[in-house]
Amino acid sequence: MTSVEVSTGANDGDSEPGGYAAARLRLLTEKGRSGPPRRAALSELTDGWLATLFAGAAEGSGVGGASLVAVGGYGRGELSPRSDLDLLLLHDGRADAGALALLADRIWYPVWDLGLALDHSVRTPAQARKTAGEDLKVQLGLLDARHVAGDLALTTALRTTVLADWRNTAPKRLPELDELCRERAQRQGELQYLLEGDLKEARGGLRDATALRAVAASWVADAPREGLAEARRRLLDVRDALHLCTGRATDRLALQEQDAVAAELGLLDADVMLRQVSESARVISYAGDVTWREVGRVLRARSARPRLRQLFGGRPGGPERTPLAEGVVEQDGEVGLALAARPEKDPVLVLRAAAAAAEAGLPISLHAVRHLASTAKPLPTPWPAEARDRLVSLLGAGESTVPVWEALEAEGLITALLPDWERVRCRPQRNAVHTWTVDRHLVETAVRASHLTRRVHRPDLLLVAALLHDIGKGWPGDHAVAGETIARDVATRIGFDTADVAVIATLVRHHLLLIETATRRDLDDPVTVRSVADAVGSTGTLELLHALTEADALATGPAAWSSWRGSLVADLVKRASAVLAGKPVDPEPAAVTAEQERLAVEAHRTGGPVLALRARTDGSDEHEPLGVELLVAVPDQPGVLPVTAGVLALHRLTVRAADLRAVELPDPVGGSVLLLDWRVAAAYGSLPQAARLRADLVRALEGSLDIEARLAEREAAYPRRRGAQAPPARVTVAPSASRHATVIEVRAQDVPGLLHRIGHALESAGVRVRSAHVSTLGSNAVDAFYVTDARGAALDPGEAARLTGQLESALGEVPGPA
Repeated sequence: MTSVEVSTGANDGDSEPGGYAAARLRLLTEKGRSGPPRRAALSELTDGWLATLFAGAAEGSGVGGASLVAVGGYGRGELSPRSDLDLLLLHDGRADAGALALLADRIWYPVWDLGLALDHSVRTPAQARKTAGEDLKVQLGLLDARHVAGDLALTTALRTTVLADWRNTAPKRLPELDELCRERAQRQGELQYLLEGDLKEARGGLRDATALRAVAASWVADAPREGLAEARRRLLDVRDALHLCTGRATDRLALQEQDAVAAELGLLDADVMLRQVSESARVISYAGDVTWREVGRVLRARSARPRLRQLFGGRPGGPERTPLAEGVVEQDGEVGLALAARPEKDPVLVLRAAAAAAEAGLPISLHAVRHLASTAKPLPTPWPAEARDRLVSLLGAGESTVPVWEALEAEGLITALLPDWERVRCRPQRNAVHTWTVDRHLVETAVRASHLTRRVHRPDLLLVAALLHDIGKGWPGDHAVAGETIARDVATRIGFDTADVAVIATLVRHHLLLIETATRRDLDDPVTVRSVADAVGSTGTLELLHALTEADALATGPAAWSSWRGSLVADLVKRASAVLAGKPVDPEPAAVTAEQERLAVEAHRTGGPVLALRARTDGSDEHEPLGVELLVAVPDQPGVLPVTAGVLALHRLTVRAADLRAVELPDPVGGSVLLLDWRVAAAYGSLPQAARLRADLVRALEGSLDIEARLAEREAAYPRRRGAQAPPARVTVAPSASRHATVIEVRAQDVPGLLHRIGHALESAGVRVRSAHVSTLGSNAVDAFYVTDARGAALDPGEAARLTGQLESALGEVPGPA
């Protein structure tokens, strides 16, 4: 074990806590030591202190036949700065209860006095075995039991019997352990993809690595060892740094801690650190998949042998091999290579085996993947037609594509097929909207697109574009622009003709066009629809882009798609299709629903605001995050947008989406009414009553309700907690977005009162808001405002530049996130 290079003062080895505490502090702050050497040194230092405590306590209590045993992580000699001390006080049962209690107190209390977390128990060997038999977690901890002090023979005997018990009960306990791992993964998610994962509990974390050690100790199966120890070491190093940065025993890698943790590790930035975490978790997860399949195979074979011997009176034959494709077979629930397969002479075999596995819903065997990785012949450029077809089949297999793709990726086969994949592999997306890393998001988009292939004429182009749409995120600059170039190169390499390559490149370049235009632009403006039609170029490409847009959003996360967003995109596609078909570009006036017309007429008649608040009841979309719909009609007048937004903020309503437009009432009513269609959700608690909202809106429009003062009072009374520092707001002018107005885009942190501040700033600048299109993605607000000058004309460039500066200054005072 590594020696501890710390002070050798008189108190370092005695029972006084001060000596140990000082030595511990020096060790943890010593810059030249980290990682496994520091964990081992901290364990050795703790061993020495506890051994001294035990010796003094044993002498004072008169207890013999006892030992102090480290279990769990401490038993493995892997103490992180804030790790619990997992200790078992083992005794032979001859001492009386009072003496045992005195012995235990003289060990436990000094540990507690130092503020160290302690998980402790006092048991005889028989009690320890019984508890382990009843509690799987206890048994797992005892598998790492290590002697610290006292009767060595007692500890050794326990280790021997516990290990024998584990191996004898493996057919029962291993399925139980597998289920425990699955339940934990269901609760905690997958560490390789999480933005703020739990290094210990999430799938692919330290708990799973410990479970693989337990499987190996059972002698039933063993995990693939390549890279496993290094992956585990990296996660332990990150946890050490997290403990040091936070000063807490935490395993969750929170967003606000990531920069500090990366700096503690000496890494360039948090993205590099997150990529290392993802790579390590991926290694552990894949090792777990392979190991648990092998455990199941071995246990099934063991249970079948006695019955087969009874039936046949001898040893049964080998497992059946069922052909799936040329050179590919199914054997014992896995996809493997046929005996006659020759990867070195068959460059398509990798994709043929992968497609066969995904289409059959079976895992591809570790042996097969490794054999392919070591012997497969590279594909020629361009790929033969069969290779391209097999790639499309793999991508179109749905959810079963994912584990097959991960198996290929674990052995480097994906990068061998698609070299550009390396730049997005395990690449984090430090944005709460995204569920996955970039590479998994691309595969997930293909999975989602596979369910939409019946909607398009060229499913092959849809699936390949889905796989490549974010490939540019590994390069600097606009990822869509970079991705277009990469996609063009990849599509050419895999054998698409010139026309198909152009379609794939267009889909990648414009994969955000429909969703951004539909949610941030006025679809009644002819320029909006014409610009989409010009960018897409054909109805066939528009059809593919529509499906890709939906697949991309669904694969991003629940905040990126909803039935409302889907209806806006569908409306835009319908209008752009009409333009591409040669129909007039000028649309008919936007239809007003019966309810909207009723509210508008009532607002004109009463001269005041009229509103309707209604919950969504159609249940058409499980991803719909937008809460309830609020319709507000107000006679056209200045200040409607900021006043309404301010009233909503006062009632703690979060604006998820909003649309504002002026409606001209038909004769004989006549007149102009502003119609605001909001989607809102209660920040917490229940929704307010419509009557209360209207009353406050009337007061605010009259000037008797000071919204800014009320918001300031609430801010002062309930200061917002400090969190991750959000980037500053960005305000830009969208060029050539409208012939009739200037389009101002605002991207900012979504905080209470944001829309009120924006509306107030626009009013103060003397511009008129012709329409507004507000959307929220996670914690980010992305809003577009069509503004004109007092005469109703678009702003000149100088005025627009001044307005963006004023807005950015106003938004610079918006408080940070809660």
